[in-house]
Formats: sequence, structure tokens, C-alpha cells
Amino acid sequence: MKDSSASIAVDGGGLSLREGLLAIIRPALQLLEPGGILAVNTTNNRVGEELKVWCDRWHHKYFEDPAPDDSPNHTRHLISRGRLAVPIGERESTVSLPRQDGAISAESVLATIPMPESADPISGFAPRGALYEPGGPVYPFTLVQKCHAAPPEVARLYDQAVASQWSARDLAWEKLPKLLPEIERAIAQVFTFLAENELSALYLPSKFVSRIHPAYVETAMFLSMQMADEARHLDVFLKRARAGGEGLGVSSATTSWSLHSLLELENFAEAAFILSVLGEGTFVDLLTFIEHHAPDEVTAEIVRRARNDEARHVHFGIAHVRHAIENDETTYRRLELAVRKRAATLSSADEAPAPLQDGLTVLAAGGTAPRAIARGHESYYDLLQTMSTNRVKRLRSAGLTLEQAQVLSDLHTPNFM
Repeated sequence: MKDSSASIAVDGGGLSLREGLLAIIRPALQLLEPGGILAVNTTNNRVGEELKVWCDRWHHKYFEDPAPDDSPNHTRHLISRGRLAVPIGERESTVSLPRQDGAISAESVLATIPMPESADPISGFAPRGALYEPGGPVYPFTLVQKCHAAPPEVARLYDQAVASQWSARDLAWEKLPKLLPEIERAIAQVFTFLAENELSALYLPSKFVSRIHPAYVETAMFLSMQMADEARHLDVFLKRARAGGEGLGVSSATTSWSLHSLLELENFAEAAFILSVLGEGTFVDLLTFIEHHAPDEVTAEIVRRARNDEARHVHFGIAHVRHAIENDETTYRRLELAVRKRAATLSSADEAPAPLQDGLTVLAAGGTAPRAIARGHESYYDLLQTMSTNRVKRLRSAGLTLEQAQVLSDLHTPNFM
């Protein structure tokens, strides 16, 4: 903390202001409140005149203090700190960041430097804990309250995301077998669907990152990692769709309308709820289904890795919505209205796109023989029931009552995302 009664002394040696003396003076003044006294000891007889001009410009008060008789070669100049451009905030002091196995986690930083309940957009991009000078512009941050911007678990989820990164190079593409054309076409169709949904999951978080006040930067950091995850999923999904030589499948109008409605969301809590809790939650069940019926280990490994990432996104969505509900009693009503509005937009779609249904059925069947297709068809409808059951469980984890969860689950788009 700064001290208005302190009298700090610095040694400027023979430096002039043009030779760097200000690099000693200015940081020392920052330690003082207005009215605090800084003593500058110097052997440079030109410093006094320089300091007078500088202090006048920056509205500090200058006093010359005669050198003591036993120091004829030294001059002491006194500066009383003025009130111009005094930084706002409390200076961090005695910060001690705990380490685990030699590393400093985002979670430990957040525990040491906690988030404020609200933040001022005038602080701009000043990191949480930094002092900032007045007079800057007001930034267009709209997420300036902790309850709307950051669930308690966000730093831990960011740490997990950093530790869980992988790439297409980690996959054994050379082990991809030659499959029957009908199986490859089914995989190409399913992975085309996965890819277009990942595009929406990549684009939607990007619109909110610039709205988050840096006081809650861990949320922006997590969303950035989420976008990196989606970019990686998009990469490997498209590679797998094309790897068998059949090319991409069909993008349905139902999927297009469903994903378009996601991009229209403007409220962060609503977006996290619909994208991560409802959409990506259902997506996790879809990826589990594909892994279970994958005809080869490479395909299974792709969706297994992607599912682990998506589960983290779902966890963030659940934590964010639960935090919002706990701190704002209007949250559920707004979420319900958003889901109903989206459902009305997609009211003409009463089932998943036909190309996706067929691709999943053939994939589960392992071929196109009639008896196999019957089994695949049954497996597909079992998937729909599993999605419904698990969706209600996730909604309950997000803080909804059983009745609320059932209502919103039933309203979720048949496009899954």
C-alpha cells in the first residue's frame, strides 16, 4: 500500500533526467500517495533546474534541500508527489504464488488474486491487480460482473485444457484400414455433420471473448482454449471424412437453420447454456455412440479424444449456468425463453437430418445387409433415448428442477447441437 506520510530517498548519482534519472524517480513516486515526499540525492548540479521544469509539468511540488556541510559534493532535492495521474487501485504486495511440482497453475493465481464482484470498463486491458491511470477510454466490455462472467471452476478448467492439448499428428493415420464403400460413405456423412457443428462451436464463443472484462480473464482464456479444441476437432473430423476416399457428405438445411440460430445468441449465459449444456452435452453422447460403433481404432481414437475435450466444455457450461442461477433469480426464465425462441425457429424439424440418421444407422449396422440395418436402426433410436436421459441429468446439474429440466430437454433441437 502507498504511504502519504513516507519520505523515500533515492540515489541518482551523476545522472541527469535525460540520462535515465527519471527511471529511478518515477517508480519511487509510485510508492507514495499524493503529498508523500521523495528525496533525490545527486552529484549532478544541473538536476535541480531539470527537476523544477519536470515537476511543474507533472504537477508535483519541488523543494531544494541544501546539502549538509559534510557532503559538499552532493545535493538533495525534495519532491512532494502531486495528484495528477495517480493510478487507481491498490498496489499488490507480498504476492506469493504456490507451486505444485514446480509449476504455477491458473487456479493458484486465481486463489491468490481473486476476481472482484464487479469491474470498471475504464480500466481497459489492465490485468486484474494492476494499477491503472485515470483518463483512458471506456472499453466496450459488457460482461463486467463476476456472476455473469466467471464460474468458480474456470481457472481449474483452463489448467485442464492446457494439459490436455493434442493434434492430428498424434493419430496413427497409417493404420486406417480399407473399409467397405458403404461404411466409408456413412463415416464421411457423419463426420461432415460433426465438422459443421464444430464450426458453430468455434465461431460462437469468439463473439463473447471481447466482451469479457480482463478482471475475469480466466474465462476468456478458457474460451480461447475451447476454440482451439474446436479448431483441432474440425481439422481431424474433416481429415477422417476424406481419408477413406469418399469425400464429404451432405449438409442439411435442418442443420444449417439449427446452427444459424446459435450464432444469433447475444447473451453469454444463454449461449453457454444452449451451446455447451444442451448442444455439446448431447454431442458427447453422439461421440460415445460413434466410438462404440467405430469400424477401426483410428476413428474410435479421434472421437474419444474429441469427447474428452467436449466433456470439459460441458463442465464449463454447467458451472457457468449454475453460478448464474445461484446469483440471479431471473436466469432460468431467460434461459427458457431463449430455448423456446430457438425451438419455434426450428419447429418444422421434428427429427435429425435424414443423411445423418442414415449414416449413423449404417455405421451401427456395420454394413447394409437388412438384418444388420435393423440392428443399426434400433441402436440409433436407443441413442436418442440416451441423449434425452443424459440431457435431463446435465440440466439438473446446472441447477434446474426436474420439471424445468424435462421441459427444456424436450424443446432441444432434433439436430442434436
